[in-house]
Amino acid sequence: MTACLSDKNNTRLTRKPFLRITGLVAGLALSTLPLQSFAEETTRQAAAPEMINYGKHEAVSGFIDRMVEKHGFDRAYLQGLFDDAAKQQSILDAISRPAEKMLTWGEYRKIFLTEKRISGGKKFMEEHKATLERAEKKYGVPKEIIAAIIGVETSYGQIMGRYRVVDALSTLSFDYPARSTFFTKELEELLLLSREQKFDPMSLKGSYAGAMGYGQFIPSSYRAYAVDFDGDDTADILNNVQDAIGSVANYFKRHGWKDGEPVAFKVDVKEPVPAWLLPEKRKPEQKLADVAKAGVKAPEGIAKNAPVRLVRYENTDAIEHWLVTHNFYVITRYNHSDRYAMAVYQLSRELAGA
Repeated sequence: MTACLSDKNNTRLTRKPFLRITGLVAGLALSTLPLQSFAEETTRQAAAPEMINYGKHEAVSGFIDRMVEKHGFDRAYLQGLFDDAAKQQSILDAISRPAEKMLTWGEYRKIFLTEKRISGGKKFMEEHKATLERAEKKYGVPKEIIAAIIGVETSYGQIMGRYRVVDALSTLSFDYPARSTFFTKELEELLLLSREQKFDPMSLKGSYAGAMGYGQFIPSSYRAYAVDFDGDDTADILNNVQDAIGSVANYFKRHGWKDGEPVAFKVDVKEPVPAWLLPEKRKPEQKLADVAKAGVKAPEGIAKNAPVRLVRYENTDAIEHWLVTHNFYVITRYNHSDRYAMAVYQLSRELAGA
């Protein structure tokens, strides 16, 4: 019997009951995460696994103990899983140089604002028009924003990852001390997700950070935000595009997307820009009226008391300034990068024909 959790809009969040596992059972980003961008995966191929397995790693026995004691997993099953899980040096290399940190805004933008991705997005929106419109109506998130997220993350489902998720999360849990706590929690979430959804965890493929499916949800985000959007009693964002569309929209709604409000405005700013006008915090906390007094022309279509933030994008030959709002901040909750959020926004405008 499948247990269904319902959100306030009556979309079913399906969870399989916890079952003690005695053998293998049949079986995404955000990233700093809750989800991880798929930027580098569009150009980088995963290397073959190095044959260094985790079954005898000193930290694995303690992890297995916790999973057995806390969640009732079968010890022999987990030992067999980690005997097969392989360290991937290419994952450690990839996470140390994400595109968000290595590229200028102009270089980063060129990855996503291509004719191919724009035309592919328009085709995706036409093919899934009814589902996107239903998600927009239910969650209040524009259909072009939903499509742009899926376009940036996986080129509309064409590139969803080459790494075994177990390998990725084991590598980052046990051989990446800087984020070991975070990824160990995601490894725990992956095993719970696999049990609930009756996935074979060894069959799941994703990004180098363990993100899966059309929208690249990491395991904790899958469990928290994936929805059954086609009424088949399963929340499948790996193979079911309807569920993927509904789940991206649900993620944005749950993180505070405000229906009908703007996202960003390109503005002219006199140099030098005062330091207080370029805050490090991503959440907009300045008032539009105060920013306007500093010489930033207030754009039309936004309330004077609305919280805003000025963002600076540096290219090799020019500098851009954008005044961003709460909804821009919500996009950064999907991936904690101003460049990522702007790429999503600008792609969405192209898909909307604006």
